[in-house]
Amino acid sequence: MVLLTTVGMEAAVAAGTDRAATVPVPELDWDACGEFECADADVPVDYRDPTGRTLTLSVIRKKAADPDQRLGTLYLQPGGPGGSGVDFVKWNYDELPDRLKDRFDILSMDQRGVQRSNPVECWDDERYDQAVAASQGVPGPGAFDSAYRLAGEFNRACAEKSADLLPFIGTGYVAHDIDLLRQSIGEEQLSFYGRSFGTYIGTVYASLFPQRVRAMALDGAYNPVDHTWRPYRSDRAQYRALDGAMERFLKWCSNNAEHCGFGEGQARQRFQELKKKLDEDPVTVPGGKTANGYTLAYRLLFNINSGREIWPSLGKALKQAEDRDGTSFLLRPPSPGSYDFLIPNVTVECTDRQYPTSKGWLEYEVRKNLKTAPLLGPALTYGPPTYDHTHGMTCSQWTQERVSRYGGPFHAKGSAPLLVIGTTGDPDTPYQDSVALSQQLDNARLLTFDAEGHTAFGRSRCATDATTDYLVDLTVPPADKRCTDERIPAPPPAEKPSRDAPNAPLYYGVNDQVELISSLG
Repeated sequence: MVLLTTVGMEAAVAAGTDRAATVPVPELDWDACGEFECADADVPVDYRDPTGRTLTLSVIRKKAADPDQRLGTLYLQPGGPGGSGVDFVKWNYDELPDRLKDRFDILSMDQRGVQRSNPVECWDDERYDQAVAASQGVPGPGAFDSAYRLAGEFNRACAEKSADLLPFIGTGYVAHDIDLLRQSIGEEQLSFYGRSFGTYIGTVYASLFPQRVRAMALDGAYNPVDHTWRPYRSDRAQYRALDGAMERFLKWCSNNAEHCGFGEGQARQRFQELKKKLDEDPVTVPGGKTANGYTLAYRLLFNINSGREIWPSLGKALKQAEDRDGTSFLLRPPSPGSYDFLIPNVTVECTDRQYPTSKGWLEYEVRKNLKTAPLLGPALTYGPPTYDHTHGMTCSQWTQERVSRYGGPFHAKGSAPLLVIGTTGDPDTPYQDSVALSQQLDNARLLTFDAEGHTAFGRSRCATDATTDYLVDLTVPPADKRCTDERIPAPPPAEKPSRDAPNAPLYYGVNDQVELISSLG
């Protein structure tokens, strides 16, 4: 298969640094923002017109704690798309290993179209709430056509409100934004840690600017070829990974009924029944909204990412939902904070990915995917546009130009050694994607974490130490290195910790917008 960039990217950025040399480098005027420094960076809206219209990126930095031992700048890239780099640094800086904080300036930004950096607008909060409330955990007849129409409506709202931005939010242009920041801070090379979708951003950056990478750790990786060119194949792997993680959790619940607290040994059957019961009789939750089977599926999509450590708390939350206790974190409907994440998640991926436009092909692929994912797949697929592998409904109808899309190659030929980190039971970015990326890159090493949950850095001492050694000392782990130190499930405490406690997400569920690197204590 021959990989080609789109016409716009071919003209503007595929040649790498040649075109970028003509782009004005933004001047950063750093101001204090709490314990950090923040600045605005003006970058071209369209790199084909480098001196034309600009947009403003929100940038954050924390200087190295030990300036005498400073190695350079470590760029942190959260997942998504839709994750805020500014918040990622603010929320996680204290949890970073001291060796990283001592030796590097820590830098990130909200990428174009996200949060503080000219956010994409589509549905307003009220319309999103309506679409969520009308969705079901167990969709009935006609669900495909209803979801297809809903996705078309979402697209029209995006075009109405953000048509002048949508062609330019693709990852090819984001990679050029990162390189302009590198030039702005006077660095010859960057070190980079990216997780989840951040691995795709890192892969594109390294492919365009291989000589500008000092070190790059890609945690919970994307297979860039499948993601970009074979989206249904990529989606199917993610459907399998997500439902596979749910199956393993529910099997654990059935085999450890007292520890789990849900299902009385029949957790899978009771979960399927619970979705239907909540659809038939939604629960009113604090704040006045209602929660149904769709709400349950939506929350599990994100909370299952925390791995085995959270399984007892998931069991307790499922039992609360079964008891119609509206305080269960699995019955918390999506909020405006959720929508601020989900809108760029959909629109960036529709820009980056090339879905066939045939409705018949879409229906065939969707039905095939749902056969592999009966637990969460139907609710998420036939609900409103939200996250990752459910984007076929929306992206197959996408009519915006994709001039900022990067289509390969994805080899990063001539780069320094790169580190790819994959988790075997990852429900969000399948382990096979990390294997594939490590093979597609010209110079990469794979580190494996044998565990449940999404990503490894911060959840495994072994993987965290290996990643830190690599970023600081450029020491690549041995071939076939495997980490096996996943934290085992433990009963939830009788009383929940305070909401600002380091382990609060284990008991209150994943917060809207928040992407946390776990503390290892």
